Amino acid sequence: MARPFRFGVNLVTPESGDGWRAKCRRAEALGYDVLLVPDHLGTFAPFPALVAAAEATERPRVGTFVLNAGFWNPALLAREVATCDRLTGGRLELGLGTGYVRSEHERAGLPWGSPGERVDRLEHTVAELERLLTDPEHAPAAEQRPRPPLLIGGNGDRVLRLAARHADIAAFTGARQAPGAPDGALHLVSPAELEERVASYRRSAAGRREPAELNYLVQRVEATRDRRAVARELAPYAPGMTEDDILEHPALLTGGVKEIAEQVRAHRERYGFTYICVLEPWMEAFGPVIEELRSG
Repeated sequence: MARPFRFGVNLVTPESGDGWRAKCRRAEALGYDVLLVPDHLGTFAPFPALVAAAEATERPRVGTFVLNAGFWNPALLAREVATCDRLTGGRLELGLGTGYVRSEHERAGLPWGSPGERVDRLEHTVAELERLLTDPEHAPAAEQRPRPPLLIGGNGDRVLRLAARHADIAAFTGARQAPGAPDGALHLVSPAELEERVASYRRSAAGRREPAELNYLVQRVEATRDRRAVARELAPYAPGMTEDDILEHPALLTGGVKEIAEQVRAHRERYGFTYICVLEPWMEAFGPVIEELRSG
């Protein structure tokens, strides 16, 4: 039987305290299961924002989506994670990745390194968090035992193997740094390549006792009758892909509410994605889709 859907929203825009709490309550009313924050310079610091989100709401879990491993000392991060989990009543989900914006590391005076070095840092962080947070003597202790759920995000072979070994949630980006483009600019990979990445993960995870939840971050949600017009707008971000490829891609959900709901179901069937996240600008547009998927 297919795993049931969960829905998250990545809240990227800083607000006043009242504005932040109101936005979190609105996401809860729309049916989102998880309130998420990224880890970029220029946005809110993740853990205070998540504590405030939990205090403003009753039902949703809260999570990082995702922390840049290079920003964090593992011992200090373990303290942040445990504190946040305690203060939110055990609602935290911890998302980790390698980071993909070189300029942010440089602005922070932190090493960037090669792709392999960034994965090394992520592996070290995961191992240290596992050791520290599951240690019964670690103080403060997290509310959830043996530790809060771990999400690992990425598409590369080593990151997928790491997720297969350690993550409760495997998150797929479906994009990569665009060659020659400004720092942090991404191009979509094709649906076929994304499917291959999921298959690669599944091979690495074949020996798991319990399968992980598979996550995908939707880049755009458009309620429109002209789906191909939206696909043409996205063509510069998907070089080599046809309009049909773009319309098949889980990064784009477009059409009427029922049509989008069918696309989400199709992506669950093709890729196994059941934990679906959207970016904050599409929070309202996706709300009716959540209702449709839960009522259908």
